[in-house]
Amino acid sequence: MQFKLEKRPRPSQAMLYLTPVAAVVLTMLIGGAIFSLIGYDGMGAVREIFLTPLTNSYKWQDLGIKAAPLIIIGVGLAVAYRANVWNIGAEGQYVMGGVFATGVALTTYGVTGWWVLPLMAIAGIAGGAAYAAIPAVLRTRLGVNEILTSLMLTYASVQLIYYLVRAPWKDPMGMGFPQTRIFSEAARLPTIIPGTIVHLGVPIAIVVALLVWFVMTRSLFGFQIRVVGAAPHAARYGGFSENRTIWLAFLVSGGLAGLAGMLEVAGPFQRLVPGFPTGYGFTAIIVAFLGRLDPLGVIFAAIVLAITFVGGELAQTTIGLPAAAAGIFQAMMLFFLLAGDILVRYRVKRVVHQSAEARA
Repeated sequence: MQFKLEKRPRPSQAMLYLTPVAAVVLTMLIGGAIFSLIGYDGMGAVREIFLTPLTNSYKWQDLGIKAAPLIIIGVGLAVAYRANVWNIGAEGQYVMGGVFATGVALTTYGVTGWWVLPLMAIAGIAGGAAYAAIPAVLRTRLGVNEILTSLMLTYASVQLIYYLVRAPWKDPMGMGFPQTRIFSEAARLPTIIPGTIVHLGVPIAIVVALLVWFVMTRSLFGFQIRVVGAAPHAARYGGFSENRTIWLAFLVSGGLAGLAGMLEVAGPFQRLVPGFPTGYGFTAIIVAFLGRLDPLGVIFAAIVLAITFVGGELAQTTIGLPAAAAGIFQAMMLFFLLAGDILVRYRVKRVVHQSAEARA
């Protein structure tokens, strides 16, 4: 007796969008049970990670700060994955965006003018796109799978940061700490709500998601992305170049990741430090799939993941959960989401093999 997957009829839209909700609920229930079994307050963990950030008004500003980069990177990855381009290196592109933006901030140190932040944004987008171009070249010219190349480049970008903050960009007044000097006022994102830490990057993230949604649903570029990803043969028949689409998908996803890096280095960090690689690029993969590769869905998915980030920090101080608790819940969420997708699209069928004698 064996089991095999049999494709179901096309699932309804309601079923597709209920699966992420079910994945979140299952994560809370099973995650709480697991933490209870290993000796922690499981229900307390679920409460602190998923509910307290929503009920504590002082944490709402933290949700906006955490969600903004996840929205921007997640939207870019949604575009790439729609085109069947598996960019796993958004974290490295995010880092390179921060590095390029820091280069502009340090070069213009002490300069005043409204143009400094836009110039940093352009540099951040260029840095992320340029880094994404490397796996694009390797796939289109040499046929190298982009999953491995984009992922490995992430670790190279992290080492570049370590070198820069310990040698050429090290703050001479930083008492030996590996960091750059703090940016001048013109290179820092302004706060948009007085008395809070909510900076200009939060509304920018929402605007980016809305613009990408409009482009993906109302433009030839969006149609090209969807067709190449869903039906490559039909795309070729329609005159769409697969290699050109791969390039566009990489440049868009890398550029948006670089923009997120610029907003982070100019907002919460205000300087480049070794801790700048925060894992947003990897978490945004969960965001993209939880949002069903839809820019509007990505907004809500990013808020859910931001809740786990903020709640994970709270749970460490209130009930003594380990720092990795939020990551465990995020991984479980992705697992249940992917498992739910398989069960929605396929059903498990039992196959019974008869012996030769029985068939005779």
